[in-house]
This record gives sequence, structure tokens and C-alpha cells, in this order.
Amino acid sequence: MGMVAELDSLWDYEHPGPTEKKFRELLPAALDSLDISYLAELLTQIARAEAMQKKFQEAQKTLDRVEKALAKADQRVSVRYVLERGRVLSLSGKLREAQPRLREAFNLALMLKMDLHAIDAARMMAVAEPGKALEWNTKALDLAEKSADARANKANGTLYSSIGWNHFDRREYQEALFMFQKYLKSCEQLGDPIKIRTAKWALAKVLRVIEHTEEALEMQRKLFEEYQAEGKRNGYVYEEIAECLLVLGQDHEAQEWFAAAYAELSKDPRITRDQKRLSRLHELGQVGKPKPASGQ
Repeated sequence: MGMVAELDSLWDYEHPGPTEKKFRELLPAALDSLDISYLAELLTQIARAEAMQKKFQEAQKTLDRVEKALAKADQRVSVRYVLERGRVLSLSGKLREAQPRLREAFNLALMLKMDLHAIDAARMMAVAEPGKALEWNTKALDLAEKSADARANKANGTLYSSIGWNHFDRREYQEALFMFQKYLKSCEQLGDPIKIRTAKWALAKVLRVIEHTEEALEMQRKLFEEYQAEGKRNGYVYEEIAECLLVLGQDHEAQEWFAAAYAELSKDPRITRDQKRLSRLHELGQVGKPKPASGQ
């Protein structure tokens, strides 16, 4: 088991390229060891790193090698294998095809008490089956909270956030608020300042939507000051400040924040897909319109 746990500790999810390189350095020794399960498991992680770099064909080929070894390998490897097949399909946009693979990985992982992998499969199902996202994320959270595996317990935080947004999309704002509060608490326990701000931003956004506008604005202004102090610009914060000011009837000030939000978010690839949101910022920020001559 030692070698397997070591594989998970080698992951740097932000940097799949260097991670793949680390795994490939282990390949010669894995081949020499004649330990089929270890070799096959190592290959599943190489496939995962490839898929995360959008090298989908390479990932499928790597998984073809694993498939040949499955009959001789531990059942654990089958879970990893099916999970990674699902991930390749999901990441390459074939969500419907990914579903049966991920469902199979989830059930098999549950049966073998591989909680971490069951959680991973459930979270991917939430993406692959958007209509049931809340259901799948809740299954994952249930596992994360009850698991005897400390690594599985660590998944709580991001799940609170995902479930919060699932509720938000369903206009279940009280539930969303509750989840974002739990998310904030877990971020504060980890002491990660970036995540703490993200959690506060989400909380404040829900507060604005349920018409606690002053409170929401105060939270967003504090976030603005924190970013400002570090010389950072955050278009998401500008956008929320603008929306709050608009509700409070402070149109002139709102316009400046909308314009600032547009300047930042029009460069953000996550937003450029959401043209409606961008045009709203453009319109309300009166971007490109001549300003009246009188000073600000």
C-alpha cells in the first residue's frame, strides 16, 4: 500500500505537466518491480495528468495499456482505471459518455471503501449530470464527512462551495447562505487567505441577492481594500460593489465600478463565455461613451 499512497502525494493538481514528469520518472522502476498492480496504478495517474493537459488521445492510449493488465491487477486498479476513463471523457466534453464510467467507478469505490475515489467520482458526476449536481455533490459530502480517511475529510471545504452554488443556481438562497458559511469556516480553519476571500465574496453575493444590500456592500468594500492593499485588482469584487450601489440608487458611483469591472472581467477567460454578463457591465459602465466635461 505504501507505494500507492506515495502516488497520491506526488500530485500537484495545479501543475499536471510537471506531475506527469514525476510519474514518468517512476516508470522504469515500476516495470522492473514486476508488480503489475503498482505499474497499472502508476499508468492511471499518468493518464490523469495527460487528460488534465488536454492530451486526450495520449491519455486513452495510456489507459489501453492499463486495460490489458486489469485481469492480473488488484480490484483497486479497476476503480482507478474506470475513474480515469470517465475523467478523459468528461474533460473532453463527452459528458453523456462519461456518466456510465463515473457511476461504475463510484459504486466500485464505495464497495471497496475507497472513499477518496468515490468522492472524486461523485464530484465528476455532478459536472457530467448537471441536472443532478446537487444530489451527487451531497453524496460526496456525506462520504467526506463520515470517512475514516483523513484525506477524504479534507474534501469538505470545496464541496460546501460546490453545493452552495448548486443551491444558488436553484434559487435556494437560504441553503446557499448556510453552505457558504460552512465553506468560510473551513477556509478559516485552513488559514488560506485567498480561499477565505473567495468564501466571503460568495456569502456577500448571496446577501445581495436576498436584499441584505448594505451588509453585502460593506463586505465587498472590505474585500476591495484587502486586494487594494496587496496591489491586486479583482473584477468580481468590482462587479458586486457596482450591483449593490445600483440597488441603493447610487447610479453615478455604480457606473464607475461597472466600468472597472468590465475592464478586468473582459480579460477573464471564465467570463468571456458569458456574453450577457459582459454586455451588462459594458452597458451599465457606459464604457466608451464620452464623459461629461465637468470633473468627477
